[in-house]
Amino acid sequence: MTSLSRSRFFLVAGLAATLVWSACSDQRFTAPDDPIDGPDISIVSTQSLEAAMLVQLRHTQRLMAVPRVIGTAVGVTEDGRPAVKILAAERGAEVPDELEGFPVEVIVTGEIFALPAQADAQAKPTCGKPNLPPCPPPLNGRHPRPVPIGVSTGHPAITAGTIGSRVTDGSSVWALSNNHVYAASNAASLGDAVIQPGTFDGGSSPDDDIGTLADFEPIQFTGCSNIMDAAIAATTTSLVGNSTPAGVGYGTPRSTTIAPAVNMKVMKVGRTTGFTKGNITAVNATVNVNYGSPGVACFTGQIVTTNISAGGDSGSLVVVDGKGKSKNDNRKPVGLLYAGSSTATILSPIDPVLNRFGVTIDGN
Repeated sequence: MTSLSRSRFFLVAGLAATLVWSACSDQRFTAPDDPIDGPDISIVSTQSLEAAMLVQLRHTQRLMAVPRVIGTAVGVTEDGRPAVKILAAERGAEVPDELEGFPVEVIVTGEIFALPAQADAQAKPTCGKPNLPPCPPPLNGRHPRPVPIGVSTGHPAITAGTIGSRVTDGSSVWALSNNHVYAASNAASLGDAVIQPGTFDGGSSPDDDIGTLADFEPIQFTGCSNIMDAAIAATTTSLVGNSTPAGVGYGTPRSTTIAPAVNMKVMKVGRTTGFTKGNITAVNATVNVNYGSPGVACFTGQIVTTNISAGGDSGSLVVVDGKGKSKNDNRKPVGLLYAGSSTATILSPIDPVLNRFGVTIDGN
């Protein structure tokens, strides 16, 4: 199946309900403390975006060959019209103003990276200040077992990432994170130890083991066939919990997931930037992600959000920040964070991830 036909498949199969469209990097990001206060407009429906997506897919291969272009996606203009979005590494990408009647908007994201914690990616305080709760162990520190989700973890060979959630098949449980966090970007072997905290934060095996690598989706560094950066580690309920740290974050995620939608408000807890909130800006993204020495990998069908992450947040579960009309969707998982820049975060839609491993979110 070609990359464009794979994208079309996931458009139809993965976004057929509700629609409209993080990140680890070697840069230190400033993530917002408060919700994004955008206009209270209705979430844009799949039907209103499908035509724009088909146009996007028809032109993506050509657009990706344009200098400075690193991705395409679909979103909406400020006045709510469906639009083709161009992700650019820097200003100056020469792209058309419209494609087949749809406006084209360039988003200068900078290069997109998928890297674990770097030397300058220190955890952000989210407690212990006026009007904030007392501090539990820091998100990049060692936690009593069972460890909460949203804290430092990783394969011993990498620096550190984040535990996204606990997942289950109804009997066994696993910790969910990224391939580049638990499988060292394809370099690990099944059965390898997974630790908490990650090596960068002082963790070591076997003293800090919380599980073993059970499965991962390989990352392809040729072509454009990736749809997720994901891995699971076999664990137990006595080693890994299913809620964010007490007093930090949103609590326990819902077991029921939700499709991404443009303008949807989201939130996450991660090792570095802690509890952050933002909103989905585009969906159905095809994007080149830099993995450092392994190379650049192309992903399709991805989600783009405002910047809610920094190096070390890879693996975080992103859930709906539900208020008002969307309060019934509060805490429903929407994506798995794995990449980003100083202005944008990239997620894999959560449903293909869970389907890949035959699990559900172990939540409520």
